[in-house]
Parts: sequence; structure tokens; C-alpha cells
Amino acid sequence: MASSKKSPPSNSSHSTADSYLIKHLEGFLSSLIQPHQKLLAAFSGGLDSRVLLELLVLLKPMLRYELRAMHVHHGLSPYADQWAAFCRETCEALGVPIEIVRINVEKNSGHGIEATARRARYAALKTAAADFIVLAHHQGDQAETLLLQMLRGAGTKGLAGMGKYDARNQYLRPLLDVPRDQLLEFANRNKLIWIEDESNADIGYDRNFCRHHILPVMEQRFPAAKHTLSRSAAHLAEASQLLDDLAAQDAMHYVRDEKLDVTDLASLSEERARNLLRWWLSSHQLEMPSSVRLKEMLRQLLCARSDGIIKIAVDKDVYLRRYRNLAYLEPESTELIEMAWQGEPVINLPDNTRLLFEKKVGEGLAIQRIGITRLQIKYRQGGERFKPNIGRPTRTLKHLLQEAGMPPWQRVRLPLIYHRDTLAVVPGIGVAAELQATENEPGLAITWQQYPV
Repeated sequence: MASSKKSPPSNSSHSTADSYLIKHLEGFLSSLIQPHQKLLAAFSGGLDSRVLLELLVLLKPMLRYELRAMHVHHGLSPYADQWAAFCRETCEALGVPIEIVRINVEKNSGHGIEATARRARYAALKTAAADFIVLAHHQGDQAETLLLQMLRGAGTKGLAGMGKYDARNQYLRPLLDVPRDQLLEFANRNKLIWIEDESNADIGYDRNFCRHHILPVMEQRFPAAKHTLSRSAAHLAEASQLLDDLAAQDAMHYVRDEKLDVTDLASLSEERARNLLRWWLSSHQLEMPSSVRLKEMLRQLLCARSDGIIKIAVDKDVYLRRYRNLAYLEPESTELIEMAWQGEPVINLPDNTRLLFEKKVGEGLAIQRIGITRLQIKYRQGGERFKPNIGRPTRTLKHLLQEAGMPPWQRVRLPLIYHRDTLAVVPGIGVAAELQATENEPGLAITWQQYPV
């Protein structure tokens, strides 16, 4: 399903209109990228990404970046294999290395095919070793996004639409303020070929309904509707950034070691507290809850008893929890472990945490006393006893963890390190007294690093 036109070499002469588009892209890219950085072009094979790829090839000698492409094969269309073949052939003709990534889109995720496919596509793109991921969204896409977000009752962050530069994910959208008509004219003038996705005509999808029915009616009365909607999205992006800046300032006072101080949170106005809570969730790259759900999260955090323990689902297998007036974001993990340390500096655990092993003098396990015996790593079973201080008696691990202020759900997945059958190290508590390295003795320091969710 492609145009029958043929593509000329990329060094062909260009019209004034083409030169303007090329110059536009050059100005944007040159302000962000450095020579020899790696760019990944998301290449679906459609008109927008085909034009973007052509422009990136044209600018490569001038800006001296490395360029690769990725085509994500969703398998949702009967033409999917043909599209993948077309993308491979096009990239080979342009001298651009391409990777075809096949993904499975869960059709019963509860989020709809559009959203689920989009998430899977972005996840695939982010697996690439690239400094920037370049996307072909244009002005019309931005206008559609704003309309859809308005219909969903989104806040300023949702209404801000897509950014030309997303620093967190390193996404670049250099065509975001370019009308699609200009892309079509460029493609026709340069006799490019592209594929047409038949699903783009299916108005059962919200975005297509907006594109084919709502926006055309709006443009009959307001011809510049897409342009002005995109401009509004830019204004809202500024407002959203200001709210993020305010939340970041608040976080300096109310967030400690990735935990949110609930007592201090209560001193803020409800609107400002919600803004901070929203920012905190976003900083962990979690899906934003609805305004109603966010308000309920804040209510439970602020109204629970000081000794109350709450557990609220935030995202898939991630929960908002409270303990001793601190709010935590914690993954759910019930998987038992029994692993062995064999000299590696890092061991990754199933719950997205890890153990770090570092040789230090006068700290940690006495290396000479444990010899070359492998260390065993296990989760708590209950009933463990431990003596980290020579001058104090052996105590139950439960009491030691309570004194240290460790939340109950973290105690369950606390990795314990054993030397033979002896509990040798409890991260955050200490080393068994009889196995501690003395002042000038080589030691093995073991740290439990809990990733931000």
C-alpha cells in the first residue's frame, strides 16, 4: 500500500520550500546534539517518518551524527510483514542501518489497543543504544493530542501535549510545529514513497475520529485551528513547567531519600500538596492517576493514623504506602530468593533492587576469615536472631528492624547474607560481631540499593 513514485538520491537539488524545512530541522537539531552522538529515527514507513528520515539523511554530513532507524512490528495489520520489508529496503537504499523489532500487543490490557500499542512501541524504542530518539510527530498530531486530552479532562501536564524536546526520555520531535501539508508537499516534490496504514481510516479509534470528523469541522470555521491549538499546547506546557518547578522546590523540603514526608505535606494547601504528590509520582515515571484518584491518595496519606499502614495501587505492581509518617513507592514482590555470591560486584534481585559488594579496609565482612566460601543470599523466613554488636546480646532480627524504622513490607524482602549457616550481614543493620573486619583488616562491604520505582 505505497505510492508508485521512486525516490531520487538524497543529494538532489531542493526547492525553496524544501530548503526552509531543511533549515528548520537543522536549527532545531544543532541546538541540542553534538557531533558523533547517536540518533535513532522511529520509522513506521508512513509519510511523516519517511520525510523525517529523508531530512535526517540530508543533514547527517553537516551535523555529523550517527543515524540508525528502528521499525516496530506490531503484528496488528495483515500488511505488517510488507511494511517491515519496505522499511528495511528504504533504509538500505539510504545507507541507514535499521533494526526490525517485533512486539506483542496485549489486546485485553484495559487501556485500549491504541494506548497499549503506543506504550509497547515506546518501550521498544527505549531499548536502543541512542543519545536521542527522533519522532515524526507534526502540528496536526499535537492538535489532536490536545483535543483528546481536553475530552478526557486532563490537567495542565496532559494538556501540554508533546514536547519538541523531552529531556527525561531524550525524545526529539523536530517537526512538531510543521503542518502535515508541508510534509506531503516535500514528499511529492522529492518523489518519495511511503506506506499507508489502513487503520488510519478507522474512526473507531478516538484519534482517527478526531482527525477525520472533529478537526475538519473546526477548520471550516477556524482555518488556523491546528496552528492555534498547537500554540495553546505550548502555553500550557509553560504553565506545566512552572508547576513542576514549584513542586521541585517543595520536594527539597518534603522529600527525603525518595520518601515523602506526610507530616510536612499537611502544611501545604490542598492544591499545592496534590501538585507535589503528582510530581513525585511522575518523577518515578509512573502513570498519572486521575484527579479523583490523586485526591483520594492524598486524603488517605493525610488522614490515616500516625501508626496507620496504607497500601494503594498506583501502577502495575507498584503501591503507595505509608509508615511512620513517610510515604513510600514500593514494588510488590512475593518471589522467594536463594542466590549465591561468587565474587561479582553487583547482584540484581527480583524486586528491582540490588546488592553491591565492595572491598574496603576496616569495613564489612572480614575477607580472610570467610575465605573463599560462597555467600548465600535469602529473604527473611522469620525467627532470625542477630548480634551486630560485640558488647550487646543476640537479639531477634524483628526487633532490630523495628528499632531501625524499616517498614514491614521492606522487612519481608530484605536480602540476608549468610556465611555457611551463620547470618553474616543484614543490610542497614550491620555485620555479625564475630565476622566484622577490624581496623586494618581487608573487608567486604555489602550495601542493599533500592532503586527508585
